Amino acid sequence: MKYNLNQLTKKIAAAAIALSIAISGGALLSAPKAEAATASASSKATTVINAAKAQMGTPYKFGASTSTTKYFDCSSLMKYAYKKAGITLPRTSKAQSKVGTYVSKSNLKPGDLVFFYSPVTHVGMYIGGGKIVHTYGKPGVTTSTINSGWWKDHYNTARRVL
Repeated sequence: MKYNLNQLTKKIAAAAIALSIAISGGALLSAPKAEAATASASSKATTVINAAKAQMGTPYKFGASTSTTKYFDCSSLMKYAYKKAGITLPRTSKAQSKVGTYVSKSNLKPGDLVFFYSPVTHVGMYIGGGKIVHTYGKPGVTTSTINSGWWKDHYNTARRVL
């Protein structure tokens, strides 16, 4: 088959346009998936934060049963809140510190688990704005500022489970 230069140029241009559409079309198709995953993580973060904050003032009790909301210890509060988003966490703060993926303190997002002491013996949840929700002693479930005082001095690590 013989082509003149004009026909060959048109064929190459058509192929380039088709390839461009195929590539950008694929990118456009994958974008909603990424946006959906981000929206899903954001929605789950809202769910776990709201579940934990709804327990504000609930008394602290070391070793509190996970079958009650009458009392919480730090890890049972996290287990309870994450369960509301369909995520099962291990029972203890030490075991919880091994799930999900590591996240640096400077990259915390709402819903991330934050751990204190070395070895880990306390867990809370980052809720944004430099705050965590957690429970220990009085007043029970409460919020604290992560970047000052005791919390700053005893911060250990964080994990992203969502």
